[in-house]
Amino acid sequence: MTDIIQLLPDAVANQIAAGEVVQRPASAVKELLENSIDAGADKIQLVIKDAGKALIQIIDNGCGMSVTDARMCFERHATSKVKKAEDLFAIRTMGFRGEAMASIAAIAQVEMKTRRHEDEIGTCISVEGSQVINQEPVATPAGTQIAIKNLFYNTPARRNFLKSNPVEMRHVLDEFQRVALAHPGIFFSLHHDGVEVFNLPKGNLKQRIVHLFGNNYNERLVPVEEETTIINLKGYIGKPAFAKKTRGEQFFFVNNRFIKDSYLNHAVSSAFEDLLPDDSYPLYVLFIEIDPAKIDVNVHPTKTEIKYLDEKSIYAILKSAVKRSIGRYNISPTLDFDQETGFSNMISPKAVEDIVPPSINFNPDFNPFAAESTSSPTNYSAPARGYEPKASTKNWGSLYEITQEPVIEQTAIYAADDAILETKQKQYMQLHNRYIVSQIKSGLMVIDQQMAHERILYERFLVHLEDRKGASQQSLFPQTITLNAHDFELAKSLLEDIKSLGFDVREFGKNTLVVEGVPVDLGSSKINETQLFEQLIEGFKNSQQELKLSKRDSLARSLAKNSAIKAGTNLGQEEMNTLIDELFACKTPNFSVTGKPIIQTITLAELDKKFEK
Repeated sequence: MTDIIQLLPDAVANQIAAGEVVQRPASAVKELLENSIDAGADKIQLVIKDAGKALIQIIDNGCGMSVTDARMCFERHATSKVKKAEDLFAIRTMGFRGEAMASIAAIAQVEMKTRRHEDEIGTCISVEGSQVINQEPVATPAGTQIAIKNLFYNTPARRNFLKSNPVEMRHVLDEFQRVALAHPGIFFSLHHDGVEVFNLPKGNLKQRIVHLFGNNYNERLVPVEEETTIINLKGYIGKPAFAKKTRGEQFFFVNNRFIKDSYLNHAVSSAFEDLLPDDSYPLYVLFIEIDPAKIDVNVHPTKTEIKYLDEKSIYAILKSAVKRSIGRYNISPTLDFDQETGFSNMISPKAVEDIVPPSINFNPDFNPFAAESTSSPTNYSAPARGYEPKASTKNWGSLYEITQEPVIEQTAIYAADDAILETKQKQYMQLHNRYIVSQIKSGLMVIDQQMAHERILYERFLVHLEDRKGASQQSLFPQTITLNAHDFELAKSLLEDIKSLGFDVREFGKNTLVVEGVPVDLGSSKINETQLFEQLIEGFKNSQQELKLSKRDSLARSLAKNSAIKAGTNLGQEEMNTLIDELFACKTPNFSVTGKPIIQTITLAELDKKFEK
């Protein structure tokens, strides 16, 4: 029997390795950005076309490479950052495995131009499918330019698994934001299909956060800083009032490397305990500086997971530092309910003593008509015999006393209610402005008004999304909404479906939309257009993350939940009648959008048991 085990060719081995390192265009963007940072660049430009499927180009002013290094960087396990095994426990660079460039070159067409600052001529190398096609000298600026074209061109099955352009672009934006946050001292720019998405000048961390997420984030940030013998912690947390229903603005960096750690995330969440509801997530951008010998970053292909020697101590330090910042900057509410400090310095005690309460003096016997009646030449009516004018002015204040209402017996009320129930076919009662109660043959029916309205709107919006005929009510003053880059890309991908719901919305410059109308179904809603649209996007992301629903289902669910009448809203009899009629006209009237029961019945037998002795 012949031998069947053989050594894989390098090209095949690189394609297999690429499956772990380069999963989508965003993975290649991350690797190239980190290489530019390791090269010492302070200016990095990223150019994207077709969400990275057609082109990913990085231009930096780093140290550049020699002719030999330029050729060697495309070989597997070729790196300048690790020379021996011990170096793995003293890593300060972003990359160290030497797999990224070889993996990218195995599944794409790559062209690299590079020149060291001390050289006069640079090198240009073209690689396709791990094969070097061309290498020649070239005149190029100092630094490195890498263009990745037609990603996954030779692995069509992998390319078919890529999502739509808006989805892939959002992943690219996520990776770009993480790297840009970790290095605020480096200039970054991002262009997508000829449009500048980001232009981030050098600055401090707070400026970088504001440039990435918007000017309104400036008032949301609270600094966190702690120095211990175990770790040094710095960064910012968001105020509880601006917490969101979806994750996405939580960033941990260990030695400037972005990581995902549910254990440390729990430490921050515990610090916000009792300040946030369970389904809200605060913003935080936190940097942990720790001795590389006390961590292991070589535990995941994407290097986003880390193992620690003393994880519990880091948890405790992180939780206490965030709690201290919350208390130091008066984010948590005061516990002194007997004193309101907001007015303590407005009026001095001396001024209070000098205040004299106003008083009113009047003559109860004064008759303003007495002089006119004596001097008037004309008498319109003669007073009756025995009439005394002064008597009418006595005790005049009693005219303004509220007369006592006659007390109605309780039995009369019950009798009146019975009469109403008999004469009217539909008579509902609202309980605590939350539930609608009605008498039925078997007993009592209780309906949750908020969940009922959500069900009505949800089914109505699904119809609009199918027939594309949602009516719009024009706003008197159009509202301008500025979103962060991630949410703006999401909104653009949903724009046609959002319009079919009844929104009149259009793009208006960089990361900005103009809302000129809202669905007619929401005409009576008191929420403003800006808040409603932002909640629509936020609810959509939540549905996509938690429930993995379809795009249209997520949109309908989000808009229905945010625009339905809330518990505590007072409803008139006609409004309750309309709500109940529309509920029972739904396809699924008994269950809410989230699957909870809308209607509960209490039978007479159950009520009788309550009164049994």
